[in-house]
Amino acid sequence: MDSSATSPPDLFESENRALQAARAAYDADAAYGAISCREALGDLLGAYERLLRETRRLVRRSDRAELEMTQLNQRLQDLADQLQYRATHDPLTGVLNRAAIIDLVNCHFATGSLALIVLDIDHFKRVNDSFGHPMGDRVIRGVVACLEEVVPSTAHIGRVGGEEFTVLLTEQDGFACGDMAESARRAIEAHAFGLPDGSQVTASFGVSWMPRGGKFDDAYGLADEALYVAKRGGRNRVVRARSPSHGIPHA
Repeated sequence: MDSSATSPPDLFESENRALQAARAAYDADAAYGAISCREALGDLLGAYERLLRETRRLVRRSDRAELEMTQLNQRLQDLADQLQYRATHDPLTGVLNRAAIIDLVNCHFATGSLALIVLDIDHFKRVNDSFGHPMGDRVIRGVVACLEEVVPSTAHIGRVGGEEFTVLLTEQDGFACGDMAESARRAIEAHAFGLPDGSQVTASFGVSWMPRGGKFDDAYGLADEALYVAKRGGRNRVVRARSPSHGIPHA
């Protein structure tokens, strides 16, 4: 079988021929002649110049391709980050969504204890029914702003329902988190939400604490029960859940 039929073409065939001719001139004796040597040298110079031009062109193309690839990879990373953010954050407020909070709580329980604050805006349906959903959205964003002002930077705020929020706090006991919830309650009560009738907005809070090894459903269930105690007790108040294991008393 003819090997030339399957061999790839030599991209530098003309340059190779010029190089071979120059080598032959170099190796020849004096009888080769000055004219022949000059011709071989001229061919070699021409081939080398063509090679340099082609190399520069390829390098420029390679640089452009590398730049385009870098830009494309950055765009893909940005899109991936955007998708990840949208999958874990509430679009209205920018805080974590319910699924992200559940994952985060369960993750923290694997290594330590945590407290969970659950709060619900009082009479929120009246706001939507009386003033419309845009005003309701404004109230929701205002409540989040109040939470962000009072909770520590290590806390995680989540929106788990229409007007219901959670705050995840680690390395703090139920009493400290109850005090934190009270600060948030006062901040919301004092905030100027700008309702058309001048009325205030308040929220009710339930607080639970559980040791390492707990689960979101249990922590949330305790805090939610405490929240309903606060609702039944007149709203705009904080109630700490009674932990079956550690006897944290109600407020």
